[in-house]
Amino acid sequence: MSRAREFPENGELVVCSVTNVKNFGAFVTLDEYDGKEGFIHVRDIASGWVKYVRDFIREGQKVVCKVLGVDSQKGHIDLSLKSVNDHQKREKVQQWKNEKKAEKLVEIIAERLSISVDEAYDEFGNELTEAYDTLYGAFEAIAANPDELRDDYQGDWVETFIEVAKENVTLPYVEIDAILEMRTLKPEGIEDIRKALNDGLEVAGDEAKVSITSVGSPKYRVVITADEYKTAEDVLKRISTTATKSLTKAGGEATLKRESK
Repeated sequence: MSRAREFPENGELVVCSVTNVKNFGAFVTLDEYDGKEGFIHVRDIASGWVKYVRDFIREGQKVVCKVLGVDSQKGHIDLSLKSVNDHQKREKVQQWKNEKKAEKLVEIIAERLSISVDEAYDEFGNELTEAYDTLYGAFEAIAANPDELRDDYQGDWVETFIEVAKENVTLPYVEIDAILEMRTLKPEGIEDIRKALNDGLEVAGDEAKVSITSVGSPKYRVVITADEYKTAEDVLKRISTTATKSLTKAGGEATLKRESK
């Protein structure tokens, strides 16, 4: 329903279920392509010499493979297990899980609208998948910014989609932190520091969540929570630059320090 292509493309990463392991390789089904069968030759199971295939792969296992070749006429799909590193595997499995969740959410929307799941994909599912690259990507984007859907689409399904997205999608975020060391020898120095930190907060904007707490004079921890690292880093830079200028103008000094993890 939600997938327009019948076969994967060369180089694509796919989630597979291992169905039959032989000495010369393993047969699998492609979970994202209606259970089409693929084959991993023993030479593509692992790097180096493989004496026992079952030392590396076994029936019932979920694996992530790279597509080496597709013969749509014969229905043959050649795959490689050894060409996928751990990072790629984790990312692909998470993406696959997200798409499975998105499909369930479409079912919820269809039920609330009293239409079939096929009708839901015809009305909005397929179009949103194409517009946002993935179906789950559409749910994430709309959960973060519902007006984006209202501005670009019309239909009885729009408000229901927003409702379901908000109820079921936890938005991803990143968090960074740093220490601002604020020093001044003036008797009223604590007020200068408070003003400098407030000046910093005023330029933070609404792109991220910001908290500043004292961790013992002269150190203040600044924590930035945002949807991506670049945004968080930009906000931290604005805060620290403004706070430093403010305190320096008042006769103090400030230094930003990043803690090593």
